[in-house]
Amino acid sequence: MIIGITETTIVLGSALKETFKNFKVVNFAGDICKKKDINSWLSNNNLNVIIHLAAIVPIEKVNSNKNRAKKVNFNGTKNLIDCVKKTFRNNNIWFFYASTSHIYKFSKKKINEKFKPNPISFYGKTKLMGENYIKKNGNNLNYCIGRIFSFTSFRQQKSFLLPNLVKKLNGRKKKLVFNNLNHYRDFLTIKDIGNAIKKLLNNKATGTYNICSGKKLSLIKIVKSLNYKKKELIINKNQKQTMLVGDNKKLKKLKWKSSNTDFINYLKKEF
Repeated sequence: MIIGITETTIVLGSALKETFKNFKVVNFAGDICKKKDINSWLSNNNLNVIIHLAAIVPIEKVNSNKNRAKKVNFNGTKNLIDCVKKTFRNNNIWFFYASTSHIYKFSKKKINEKFKPNPISFYGKTKLMGENYIKKNGNNLNYCIGRIFSFTSFRQQKSFLLPNLVKKLNGRKKKLVFNNLNHYRDFLTIKDIGNAIKKLLNNKATGTYNICSGKKLSLIKIVKSLNYKKKELIINKNQKQTMLVGDNKKLKKLKWKSSNTDFINYLKKEF
């Protein structure tokens, strides 16, 4: 089996290379916005699987250049689908699209795949546009859309949520003020996400799947747990509390389960 991944330099892409170390993995090194680069990659590699990760994140970076984000996240996906359909017209290729929980709105209930999309960010809008294009134009593809909830790593850019919080906690200030932590999120380890994608591939799963832990975790609890230097924390709770937690029953039906039962302990080891 030959697996093509559109981005292996990012944290998740690097982890997937390890997940699929027993397979031949071919990285796309071109510009996802250029069909010429995509066609060259596809024609030179006899791919059985394509895992599409290439996108602009995090939220801060997306919002700083929305036109560029849309061009990469949506137009890049459109280009890839168009080229794949043309190149693998009669090929039983499996196509995985890495989407996001940001296509959902906040909810006090666990969110399943039947929830009507209502993006909470521009990043979510670009990923939902990609989803919709695949659903409309991927009729000859065995496509699978994975809506990935929160994950983190010390190797992420400091503009990502937890690396940014850790940077703040490790700074020189003895008193820290946090104004936007009164929220609950759903975190998985990168290894678990890789195993989920592998499980989807092994089952040749199609359609839409939440990739999540199904457990809510307080951002306030995370910050307090990572406060190794015992700094004085002032946490304002004036903002509206939000929750973005997924229902993973559909994924569990494929015999997938998280290998991590204590994400706080995982974070302490990671950071």
